[in-house]
Amino acid sequence: MAKNIGFIGLGIMGKPMAHNLHKAGHRLFVHARRAESMVPLAQLGCASYATAAEAAAQADVIFIMVSDTHDVKQVLFAEGGVAQGAKPGSVVVDMSTISPTATRHYAARLAERGIAMLDAPVSGGDVGAINGTLSIMVGGKPEVFERVRPLFECMGKNIVHIGDNGAGQVAKACNQIVVGVTIEAVAEALTFARKSGVDVAKVREALLGGFAASRILDVHGKRMLDNNYQPGFKTKLHQKDMNIVMQTAQELGLALPAAALVMQHMNALMGTGDAESDSAAVMKIVERMSGVER
Repeated sequence: MAKNIGFIGLGIMGKPMAHNLHKAGHRLFVHARRAESMVPLAQLGCASYATAAEAAAQADVIFIMVSDTHDVKQVLFAEGGVAQGAKPGSVVVDMSTISPTATRHYAARLAERGIAMLDAPVSGGDVGAINGTLSIMVGGKPEVFERVRPLFECMGKNIVHIGDNGAGQVAKACNQIVVGVTIEAVAEALTFARKSGVDVAKVREALLGGFAASRILDVHGKRMLDNNYQPGFKTKLHQKDMNIVMQTAQELGLALPAAALVMQHMNALMGTGDAESDSAAVMKIVERMSGVER
């Protein structure tokens, strides 16, 4: 059955996700900070609005896909935000990657207005968004999750309800720890091979056939070999996510030494002008510290 859906945020990820919901036959009411971002969906027949509140007022389920914790707060609670327009009984689904602590706070504020919330960050990048194959990690009430599940199935393949509000964001933070630390490990291993004077491509080929094989070694390892850091996932976004990890770890009194190292290397990339590069460019920091030039 077709649903009335609000979609706020039409960037690299949001636009194809919204497009997949439209292709599934749902009615979309969209808003983006940049008016030009709404044009492709408007050309498909989706209704575009000047404010998030206006888009939310038309919808039963409102998706948000923006950059950071502050952006979600603004979309929800600033003048013209979702909370001003959303109807009691509607559901807000935040698919951004933000602070678990802030997520719980936002969910409580929306609940006071009779609006349910799910946090549903994703993994899979723009390719997963385009192909509708994202991994979606969901926090919120089980009955709300079941209500929204058919819509998640338009955008993703691996859809897991983790727990209560904030649990989806915790799962995404875990994802970013594993990805970041594995990127660091691959960078160190390939630098070790190069400094030892052996064929780095052959080393990677051998490792891909053994227990060290991973998606990171496959995809990011190839980027490192080719010295090609055109972004699949930009350093500035991965650094933002690792900052969420480290802030939450501080709140919990939790030691994450490997994640802290990755955070520092991403800080270094930001400082050397690689904010827009893929986060596999951590390799450049490892090489620089090791005196490796290419």
